[in-house]
Amino acid sequence: MENNHWWNKSVVYQIYPKSFQDTNHDGVGDLRGIIDRLDYIKKLGVDVIWLNPIYESPQVDNGYDISNYEAINPTLGNMEDFQELIDGIHERGMKLVMDLVVNHTSDQHDWFKESRKGKDNPYRDYYIWRDGKDGEEPNNWGSYFSGAAWKYDDESGQYYLHLFAPEQPDLNWENPKVRHSVYDMMNWWAAKGVDGFRMDVINLISKPDGLPDAKKNEDEKYANVEPLVSNGHRIHEFLQEMNKNVMSKHKMVTVGETPGATPEDAEKYASLDNKELNMIFQFEHMGLDSNPNPALGKWDDRKTSLKDLRANLTKWQEKLYGKAWNSLYWNNHDQPRVVSRFGNDQTEDYRVKSAKMLATMTHMMQGTPYIYEGEEIGMTNAYFPKLEDYVDLESINAYHQLVDDQHLLDGKTMMKYIAIHSRDNARTPMQWDDSEYAGFSDHTPWEKVNPNYKQINVKNALADKNSIFYYYQKLIELRHTMPVITNGKYALVPGNEDDEQIFAYTRQDDDTTLLVILNYTDETVNRHYSVPSDAKLLINNYEDDQNDTIRPYEAKVYQY
Repeated sequence: MENNHWWNKSVVYQIYPKSFQDTNHDGVGDLRGIIDRLDYIKKLGVDVIWLNPIYESPQVDNGYDISNYEAINPTLGNMEDFQELIDGIHERGMKLVMDLVVNHTSDQHDWFKESRKGKDNPYRDYYIWRDGKDGEEPNNWGSYFSGAAWKYDDESGQYYLHLFAPEQPDLNWENPKVRHSVYDMMNWWAAKGVDGFRMDVINLISKPDGLPDAKKNEDEKYANVEPLVSNGHRIHEFLQEMNKNVMSKHKMVTVGETPGATPEDAEKYASLDNKELNMIFQFEHMGLDSNPNPALGKWDDRKTSLKDLRANLTKWQEKLYGKAWNSLYWNNHDQPRVVSRFGNDQTEDYRVKSAKMLATMTHMMQGTPYIYEGEEIGMTNAYFPKLEDYVDLESINAYHQLVDDQHLLDGKTMMKYIAIHSRDNARTPMQWDDSEYAGFSDHTPWEKVNPNYKQINVKNALADKNSIFYYYQKLIELRHTMPVITNGKYALVPGNEDDEQIFAYTRQDDDTTLLVILNYTDETVNRHYSVPSDAKLLINNYEDDQNDTIRPYEAKVYQY
């Protein structure tokens, strides 16, 4: 099966609307702000814009708690603004992907308001209600946001399931009325011109029969529910039904967020036969720096080793080749900044070099690359020093749970971990220029601006021909013009499997070979690769090429 869909050569730019650009002077980004910056995004060269949720929402979880799927959140604008935005995107030859959040809704959604009125209400079965067991929750499931995954509702005398915040009750996908309500809503947006959906935790929608207890460690109050609820027994049936009712009727692109998915799962979700989704977001490479103690989850300060990272990226490249399609990403609204996490933000030179090196690492692979706002200028983690600087529910809850309640960590250590891994790192306002609040707003922003905005900003990036921005621009241009990047076979350079410093791989089709050489460290090393004398240096992040001498964070790609 050939990779000849429009999205195979595409690059996606993710916008977190609250943090992108404020135009109505309230410190919160809005749709008009995105409209004002469309020419900037077009200049980068991307094909698709993905927006985090813009629907009506009480904002308990930054818009992932939706109270009305067919209305725009008033802080972001209105439906006229949305129409102007989508028209502006299409006029510039780009497409728009919306965030689809259908594992759960807000508890302020009309469906849930009706549901909690009682067991006889026609909307009761839109959600998952259960009686308690021995005066406690129906089972031992823990929420992704800490604490129990069940909340008792005084109004109707039962518990309801919420895998995330208590204000985010899970929808009951066993109910066909729920499913078809969702499909109708998706088609409603498609009729407005939306070109696709990024589907939030979509592989959690099929819950196990009987909702049994999950395995848990002795020191855990509630069990990690992910192994039990991810990739459930009816998930492929549900997604094929969704495809038949929605995606097959439109030229859409879909990417599913699928925590806990393996390459074998991805083959089913994102098979090239297009019966379900086009690609998935998997998280294995994002979990490589998690704490070895499962009770501490992602909270740690270690850096991912190149050996682990290379083995993981290679596994996904090789196992999906010719079978399914990869999504390629370092950053999103839930992950710390790539240059701080996998690169080196300690000096300006290393920040720029390592940002370009990491961009080369993924953009030369097979799949669809995703760029998160600010990544293209090398925005870094904020490293806020105090807990009150943080807004992210997950970080604040984790501090109280691990430090105050369970005493697994001391406060100083936890603050160090939060500075590295908090989702706030991705959500600080976009850094446009060196004016107050980084040109994001003329009002105190909802989230603090990273203090380094005077040096790291779009204005400076556009004025410097060697900036990270123009490097990304060139990587995108190469993907658009070189079929080997879309269809070529990936292979590690023989002998590179255990190298702790250099990642070297090839992409090859019948006409072209690309040799990608990447130094993941701040050390100068010597390696010899058999580069033909007539090879062309396609892209590199130093001003010259010293052949076998590979400098700190050096990236170079040869074509022959």
